[in-house]
Amino acid sequence: MQFSVYQQSHIGGRKVNQDRMGYSFTRDALLLLLADGMGGHQGGEIAAGIAMQTVGQMFRVQARPYIKKAERFLEEALLQAHHDIQAYAVAHELPELPSTTIVACLVQHNCAVWAHCGDSRLYWVRRNQVLARTRDHSHIEYLIERGRADPSERATHPDRNKLYNCLGASSAPKIELSPRASLQPGDVLLLCSDGLWTMLPDSEIVHRLACEGGVVAAVPEMVRTAAAVGGAGADNTTALGIMWQGADGDDGDLPYGAPNVISTQMLAADQVSSTIIAAEPAPGEVDNFGQDDIEKAIAEIRAAIEKSSQLIK
Repeated sequence: MQFSVYQQSHIGGRKVNQDRMGYSFTRDALLLLLADGMGGHQGGEIAAGIAMQTVGQMFRVQARPYIKKAERFLEEALLQAHHDIQAYAVAHELPELPSTTIVACLVQHNCAVWAHCGDSRLYWVRRNQVLARTRDHSHIEYLIERGRADPSERATHPDRNKLYNCLGASSAPKIELSPRASLQPGDVLLLCSDGLWTMLPDSEIVHRLACEGGVVAAVPEMVRTAAAVGGAGADNTTALGIMWQGADGDDGDLPYGAPNVISTQMLAADQVSSTIIAAEPAPGEVDNFGQDDIEKAIAEIRAAIEKSSQLIK
């Protein structure tokens, strides 16, 4: 595989960055992840971090060197993340269940399939056209579907931030899976939090992705612009984008060795590379729940589950 990739996050006007992003890849499979901890719920950054680590770990275990059943993997991984968040909350006696939105995409054999819960989005763009976009699990989308609101109200409606689907809540998430998308060299997959898409209309996102420099230039520029438009009250703004080159990396417009272009051809069948990390805190910001804490939390959850299973036996 060969693809160009770039990711960036901005804290905006918030005290804590609850967004998390990252990607993992083997010789034949690529996983893209973005989670947005829900600010109205205690420990949104905890939920987002656990979701990232759980899904990323399952990919590391199962991608040998690709995932055999992509849709089932995404569904099971997101459900496991949901259970891990709940288990952490119980184990640490949190007064409120932490929760997060999530969007995950698996690319292999020149095809992409994605899953999401909430309003973190994925855009599939080809030649200045959006071929597909995730449907937000929000009240405003519910109203639009039933003809009770106009699509133009997506960015301004008072219920635009009211979500009915996420990971970590008391009710089980409804994981929405996409049909398989057949990718062509030059296709762009963009994952972003609502801090980006609420500030930039789809037409602007597509326009910037088409500019010279691809995702390497477009992603940081879009994140900076969205944060600037949001001003002092800007939400956390995060984006992760790839420009696809192909399964073999032997054609298209991305030269081998160019900046931010990754070629996986030389990887061993059991080798996994990953950048799934917590978003970097802004200068002066204290990140009270980093990657080490998240990994420790997941280890505690796994140990508790194993101990419970032994007691039942």
